[in-house]
Amino acid sequence: MPQTSAAASGLPSPDEPLRRDVSMLGHELGAVLRELGGPGTYELVEDIRAISLARREGEPGAEERLRHQLAELSATQARDLIRALACFFDLANLAEDRHRIRILRQRERERYPESRKESIGDALDRLKAAGLSGARARDLINRLDIDLVFTAHPTEAKRRTVRATLRRLRDDLVDLENPDLLQRERERLLHRIRTDLACLWETDSLRPTKPSVLDEVDRSLFVADALWRVAPDLTASARRALRRVFPDEEPGQTAIQPFLRFGSWIGGDLDGNPFVTADVTRETLLRLRRAAIEHHLRDCGDLLGTLTISNAYHAVSPELEQAIADARAAHPDLAAFLDTTHPGERYRHFLRVVRYRLRLTLNADPFGPLPAGAYPNGDALLADLQLIADSLRRNDHADLAGQTVQAWMDRAHVFGLHLARLDIREDSSQLHDAIAALFATLDPAAGYDAAEEADRQRLLTRPIDPAVARSIDPAALEDRDRETLDLFELIHHVAAQGGVGALGIFIVSMTHHPSDVLAVHFLARVAAARLTPPDADDPQALTRGSWLPTAPLFETIDDLQRSVETLTALFDQTDYAAAVRQHGNRQHVMVGYSDSTKDGGYLAANVELFDAQQRLAELTDRRGVELVVFHGRGGSLGRGGGPAARGILSLPPASVNGHMRITEQGEVLAERYDDPEIARRHLEQVSYATLRVTGEAATPPPSTWRDFVANAAEASRQAYRRLITDPAFIAFFSQATPIDTIEDLPIGSRPARRRAAERQLSSLRAIPYTFAWTQNRSLITGFFGMGYGLVAAAGGDQTQPVDACDWSLCRQMYADWPFFRAMIDNAELALAKADLPITQRYAELTEDPSVGACIIRLLTEEHATARAVVLAITQREELLAATPWLARSIQVRNRYVDPLNYLQAELMQRRRRSTDPDEQREIDHLMRLAVQGVAAGLRTTG
Repeated sequence: MPQTSAAASGLPSPDEPLRRDVSMLGHELGAVLRELGGPGTYELVEDIRAISLARREGEPGAEERLRHQLAELSATQARDLIRALACFFDLANLAEDRHRIRILRQRERERYPESRKESIGDALDRLKAAGLSGARARDLINRLDIDLVFTAHPTEAKRRTVRATLRRLRDDLVDLENPDLLQRERERLLHRIRTDLACLWETDSLRPTKPSVLDEVDRSLFVADALWRVAPDLTASARRALRRVFPDEEPGQTAIQPFLRFGSWIGGDLDGNPFVTADVTRETLLRLRRAAIEHHLRDCGDLLGTLTISNAYHAVSPELEQAIADARAAHPDLAAFLDTTHPGERYRHFLRVVRYRLRLTLNADPFGPLPAGAYPNGDALLADLQLIADSLRRNDHADLAGQTVQAWMDRAHVFGLHLARLDIREDSSQLHDAIAALFATLDPAAGYDAAEEADRQRLLTRPIDPAVARSIDPAALEDRDRETLDLFELIHHVAAQGGVGALGIFIVSMTHHPSDVLAVHFLARVAAARLTPPDADDPQALTRGSWLPTAPLFETIDDLQRSVETLTALFDQTDYAAAVRQHGNRQHVMVGYSDSTKDGGYLAANVELFDAQQRLAELTDRRGVELVVFHGRGGSLGRGGGPAARGILSLPPASVNGHMRITEQGEVLAERYDDPEIARRHLEQVSYATLRVTGEAATPPPSTWRDFVANAAEASRQAYRRLITDPAFIAFFSQATPIDTIEDLPIGSRPARRRAAERQLSSLRAIPYTFAWTQNRSLITGFFGMGYGLVAAAGGDQTQPVDACDWSLCRQMYADWPFFRAMIDNAELALAKADLPITQRYAELTEDPSVGACIIRLLTEEHATARAVVLAITQREELLAATPWLARSIQVRNRYVDPLNYLQAELMQRRRRSTDPDEQREIDHLMRLAVQGVAAGLRTTG
C-alpha cells in the first residue's frame, strides 16, 4: 500500500507523530503485499480503494464499477483483498491507539500539577468545590467497590496469535519514539516491524476450530500482565490526589484501600453452554489461582532484589523477627535454606519465608486440606506483607514501604490468590429442570413440573431431609441435570474448604419469577445435605440459602418492569431474607442491556433500565438492604456500549452508591486491557464517574421528564415491535445479514442460540443478533424506534416534519439530565455509523424483492426521523458536529469498509448459487474473513 496520510487512514488527528506512524506502517504493508502477495495483489487493492473513494465522492458509475469488479474476482483474489484491507485496519487501529496515548500524556503534562480530566483527582476537585471535606472524600473513596467482570461472549474475532503480533508492533512503535535511539537501533526496530508485518500477512487470522472453554480461560489471562501492572496505580493515584486536593486536612490518606476488583464468567457461565461443566469450572478455579500465585512469586523476586537493607544500619521490627523465628521453627527445611542467606539481611530472610509459603500454596490442592505453611487466602499473604511495611515505616523507610511494598500489598488486596473471582451463571429454565428431576427422589408426588408459581415457592423453601438427599442417584439423572447437581456440590466443597473468596456471585439468567432465584438456594441446600456426613450434620449448613450471593438477571422489558415485584416477594421470604443478611445485607441485581434492546428496542430498553434501577434502589432503601446493580453491558452501542464515564454518569445515583459492577465482553478485553496505558485510562474513567455519582448531590428528574420519556419509550417499543413482528422481518434478517456465518464463526465456545434446535429469533442470543445488524451497517439496535417514540411523545404526527414539534422540553432534558443526554449522544453515534445505502445492497439478497423493499423502507424512514430528532434536540446542523474528528474518522473509514461490505454481499450471493461442496467451503472461509475485516474496520463486532 502507498504511504498514507492520517486523513486517508480515517484517524482523528492530523499531527505529525500520527502521520509518521500511518505512513510508515502503510508503506511497509505495501512492501509486504508486493513481495508476498499473489500476482497483482497490490495493484488490485489500490484499484479497489480508488473506486470505493470515487463512489463515496459521488462519481457517476463508480458503484457499478465497484460491484462489477468485485463480482469478477476469483476466490484467491477475494481472499487477498479481504486480508489486505483487514491488515490495514489492524495497523490503522494500532496507530490510532498509540496516538490516543500520546494525547493523554500530553494533556497530563499540560495540566500538571492539576489532575487530568476524568481522573480521580478531577472528581475530588469537583467534590471539594461542592463543599466536601477531606475526611468525607476519603470515606467516599473507601466506599467505592468497582468490580469489572470479564466474559467470553463470542465477539472477539482475533486469534491470540494475531493479538501477540500486534502487541509487538505496538511496543516497537513506542520504542521508535525514543529520542536517544542510535541509527543501528532504529534500523533494527524497522527490520523487526517488517518481519512482524510479513508474519501478520501470512498468519491465518481465523481459528481452525472453536476454542474450548479452557482456551477462553487462557485467553483471558492474556491481559493479566497489564492488569497486574496498572491495578495498584488506581489506588496510588487516589492517595496522591487526596493529598493534593486536601493538603491541610490530612484526612488519613494512607487509610485508603484498593477499591478495584476483577471477576470472570469464563469457565463459570453455564447459560446455554454445554461445554461448561463442573470439571471445567474446577479447572478454571485452579488456573486462575495458579496465575495469581505466579504473579505474586514474581513480585516477591523483585522485592528480594530491592530490600537488601542490613541490620547493621537499620533494625527490623520485633514482630518481623518473631515471624522469621516462627517460620524457622515450623519448617526445618526452610531454616536450612535461610542459613545460606546473609545473616544481617532480615527483610530478605522474611521474603524467602513468603516465597516458601507461596510455593507451598502453588503446589497444594486447594480443594483439599492445605499443607502447613501454605496461604489459605490472599488476606494471609497480605498480613505478611503488612509486617514488612510496618517494619520499614518504624525504621525510617516510610517511602520504601509506601512505594515498593505498598504496590504489592495493593495487588494482594485486588487479586488475592484467585486473580479474578469466578461468577456462576445458569438459565432459570435449567435450574427448574434439574429440580424437577431431583423431586423424582425427594418427593415424586409433589408435581413440581406442573406446579404454579406459589406452589413452586412453597416447595423450594420447605425443609430437606438429608437422608433422602443422600439417596439421590446422580447416574439416574440426565446429563445436564447431573452437571447442575455436580456444580452445586463443587460450590459447596470450595466454600467449605475456605475458598469462597475465589467465587463471585450466582447469576440467574432469564429471571421471570421469585422461584427462579429460590431455585439456587434450594439446590445449594440439596448439595449441603448430600455432602454433610450423617454423623456430623450441620443444621446451619443445611438451612443456609446459598454460599454465594444470588443475583436475578432481568433481561426482557417485561422482566425489568416486574423486577421490583419479584424482589419484594423474595425479601418477604424468611429464608431468603436471612440469606441476604448472611451476605452483608447486600442484594445483587443484574440488568441486561443486550436482551432488553433486542426485546424492546433502543429507547424502550434505556428507559426501562433506568426506571427499574431507580425503583429497585427505592425498594432496597426501604428494606434497609444495600443494592449492587450489575450492568450486563456489551461493547456496541446497541448493547449498552459507548464511553464508560458517560454511561456511569447517566445512571440513577441512588442505584450506584459506590458500587459499580459491569461486564467487559469479547473484543473489549483486548481493546481496553491489552495496552497498560489504555487500561489505566479506562479504569481511571470508571473510577472517576463512580466517585462523582456517589459523592455529588443528585436531584431526581422532574415527573414531567419521567412521564415524557415513559410515553416515548412505550411508543418506541411499539414501533420496534412492529418491525420485528413484520412478516418480512425474519426473512430479511436471515437473508440480508451474514447471521449464518456469524453463528458458525469459531470465535467462542458458547453456541449462538440458547436452544440450538430452535431457529426462532427468540432463541438467538442478543450478541450475534447485534453483530449481524452491525455487519450490514444498519445498526438498528442503536436507534430504531427512538425517532418514532420521541415524535409521538412530543405530540407530533408522523406525517408532519419533525421540526413541527415543540422540542423545548427535550432540549432542557438534554442540557440538564445526564441519562437523557447519554441516550441521545449514543444514538447519534449509531446513526452516524449506520449506512443504509450499504444495507440496501444486502437487501437485494432477499429471495422475495418485496421483503427487502419493505424492511429497507422501514429502516430508512426511521433513520431519517431519528436523525432529524437528534439534530432538533442538539440544535446542530450535522450528526457529530460537536466531535468533528469522530465524524471525519467515520466518513473516511467508510471508504475502506465499503469494499468489504460489497464483497461480503457478493460472497453471500455466490454461496446461495453454489452446489459444489468444495466451493461452498471456500466461500464460507472467505465470508468469515470478510466478517472479521468489517469488524476491524468498524472497531466493533457487537
